[in-house]
Amino acid sequence: MAEKVDGNTLVAMCLARAGVDKMFGVVGIPVTSLANRAVALGVRFIAFHNEQSAGYAASAYGYLTRRPGVLLTVSGPGCVHGLAGLSNAAANAWPMVMISGSSEQSYTGRGDFQELDQLAAVKPFSKFSAKATDITKIPTSVFSVIDWAVAGRPGGTYLDLPSDVLHQTVDESAAERLITEALNSRNKDLIEKPRINYSEIQKAVELLRTAQRPLIVFGKGAAYARAESELTKLVESTGIPFLPTPMGKGLLPDTHELAATAARSMAIGKCDVALVVGARLNWLLHFGEPPKWSKDVKFILVDICREEIELRKPCLGIVGDAKDVVGMIHKEIKDDSFCLGKSHPWVEAIRNKSKDNVAKMEVQLAKNVVPFNFMTPMRIIRDAILGIGSPAPILVSEGANTMDIGRAVLVQTEPRTRLDAGTWGTMGVGLGYCIAAAVASPDRLVVAVEGDSGFGFSAMEVETLVRYQLPVVVIVFNNGGVYGGDRRNPDEISGPYKDDPAPTSFVPGAAYHRLLDAFGGKGYLAATPDELKSALDESFSARKPTVINVTIDPYAGAESGRLQHKN
Repeated sequence: MAEKVDGNTLVAMCLARAGVDKMFGVVGIPVTSLANRAVALGVRFIAFHNEQSAGYAASAYGYLTRRPGVLLTVSGPGCVHGLAGLSNAAANAWPMVMISGSSEQSYTGRGDFQELDQLAAVKPFSKFSAKATDITKIPTSVFSVIDWAVAGRPGGTYLDLPSDVLHQTVDESAAERLITEALNSRNKDLIEKPRINYSEIQKAVELLRTAQRPLIVFGKGAAYARAESELTKLVESTGIPFLPTPMGKGLLPDTHELAATAARSMAIGKCDVALVVGARLNWLLHFGEPPKWSKDVKFILVDICREEIELRKPCLGIVGDAKDVVGMIHKEIKDDSFCLGKSHPWVEAIRNKSKDNVAKMEVQLAKNVVPFNFMTPMRIIRDAILGIGSPAPILVSEGANTMDIGRAVLVQTEPRTRLDAGTWGTMGVGLGYCIAAAVASPDRLVVAVEGDSGFGFSAMEVETLVRYQLPVVVIVFNNGGVYGGDRRNPDEISGPYKDDPAPTSFVPGAAYHRLLDAFGGKGYLAATPDELKSALDESFSARKPTVINVTIDPYAGAESGRLQHKN
């Protein structure tokens, strides 16, 4: 008798053949066997407590590795929970594949177990979706969602696997034939890079050459493209100051003499030509509009997506991979070089403003304020992270004040070592990102610095850290609530439920560090500089799952960081 292969095994075979070696998710009906078959074929399965965190992990894994992060969910509500990760991948332009089991096709519309039109549910967040309606459709469907996830501007894709299809069988020889045919028919156009227009490179160089106050801005798209070497050559050969977006930090070290981060307002407000590489002119960059930017600034926008350039209507748009485009710009300049030089008025102005702003911040950071404000523990954490050296830890940051202040204080010296709330401002990403980072870069320590509100979204995943013994240290800034404790004015405390806690309040003094005790990890409570330094020394040295509960003055923060006006 010929060996039989069922749908679960065939999906696992296709994933392994496509190079998938990690998968995140929550198992249950009808995908438990699929997870087990994948593990048997060499795919490491990281099992979570909640599809939301698993989805965030898959999206971040795609960013860190340039290979689609794969999320596996059960049907119905599992698929809905997974939409958090899929939408996060879409907003951040990270490659991800969500695979969900679904109801038996013969029962469609009759109220089957966890029945949902999942293709309709994922449509707003998926750049491509496929449903394997028969076991013979599995290979083509698997390879298509993987290819589409990385094609052009990366993003999320979706694969629907009905439970009846997972239980269908074919002969082993037929399975191999189906896989070979699907591999041979893959759309090669999806993985080809767009051809770069050389005349546009020349125009970009001329704009930079004649600018009085040029600026290079780069974001996580440049980080994804691995453009750090090309950017370094361009910056250092031309002397043009640079400004990274939050997750672009580290492509060039924050400590670089041409870094304009500490002079951000001046840099974007006065530059006359801005080369924007792998970053969108969205809310993070004030839409490229006055009053933050000069009304006369000329944007050179480099993006893999033509539609993005057409949307922003820059002075010059170059469609192409960030690494390739920047390399071509540098090569063109190298043939007829120019350099602003350290004494150039624009470079001097950026440098002097940066030094002035850094000096002012260091005065605040130097103070040991107890009960802790945000600055004192942030300085201690910064110094501890810098003390590790290379390879630098991957920093995960979320929370309003914690992320906002951390972005200014914590120093990135290596590429792709910062993960935060990102383009969509997503809270709750912390533990998922930590797990993805630890799995993607096992040689690096992972350090999360997050508020107690952000931590609360996914705190149960500390058990996942312990279960897989991942080198993750989670530092919780505990100020007793969202932005802090009770922030209401006296006239707001009225009505029949006035004695309830404020909508922003949590239990005061919550012992988050005790969570680790339940699972065999290590927890610390830190309320003074010495306690925090000791906890960081021990946990960084041990490289074991840890939570450090840092007690913060509940009145030290501000609502929504620097976005109070949005409320």
